Amino acid sequence: MDKQLIKNFIINSLQEDVGDGDHTSLATIPAGTTGKAHLLVKDEGILAGVELALEIFNTVDPELKVTTYLKDGDAVKLKDVVLVVEGSVHSILIAERLVLNCMQRMSGIATVTRQIVDMLAGTNTKVLDTRKTTPGLRYLEKWAVRIGGGVNHRFGLYDMILIKDNHVDYSGGVRQAIENALQYTATHKKLAIEIEVRNLDELEQVLQTGGVDRILLDNFKFDDLRQAVAIINSRYITEASGGITINNVRDYAACGVDYISMGALTHSVKSLDLSLKAISK
Repeated sequence: MDKQLIKNFIINSLQEDVGDGDHTSLATIPAGTTGKAHLLVKDEGILAGVELALEIFNTVDPELKVTTYLKDGDAVKLKDVVLVVEGSVHSILIAERLVLNCMQRMSGIATVTRQIVDMLAGTNTKVLDTRKTTPGLRYLEKWAVRIGGGVNHRFGLYDMILIKDNHVDYSGGVRQAIENALQYTATHKKLAIEIEVRNLDELEQVLQTGGVDRILLDNFKFDDLRQAVAIINSRYITEASGGITINNVRDYAACGVDYISMGALTHSVKSLDLSLKAISK
């Protein structure tokens, strides 16, 4: 966990939600009221965001006492109790929505990722996330992918060179794009280089040029994908993307690629249903 990044995220998120005060709680609940609440599961899936929830509760009020019964990565079912929080009711209610929003989103991502990982069992293919994330939530969403058993691709534009179709077209072709990238990494910042190819002709140009670390085979039909993997013959790491879903991911893996990248892990998942409920005295 990147403690400073998480701290900044929590502070900014609380400011967005609380503003100058939780006036509903201030208006209805006497100051100093204490109580307990438990975080309940109302769905089935993979739990994610427990560590983050602890940071949120502590940031809102270090005096809150939290007892956890489940951890990140656990399989959960209806009526499971994730944690119990005890202390100032005002503090519990301030933390409630941020905890739930984050955990529901992260658990949904972890659940889908685990489904994909299970479907890839027995193959040599791993599933990657993408940059198709919610602005401001990328760290959390990629964290959830790891909890679900997936692998993080590059975090952003700064930690890898990924030459995609627009880069190829704007730079004047596959060879020129690779040569430009190699010159850049030699004089500016040493980074791994991946290049996307759209067909077997572009693949051949990459192989003739060399110098890359990974080849992304985008929107290839199965026959072409199998042929491409055979042509590459383990000389480069291979990745498939484009139109890959839970229904066909196993078929893509059967083509022999090292990685499959799926934007759907983060851009279109259903949140896991969780709730924080007061425990009656």
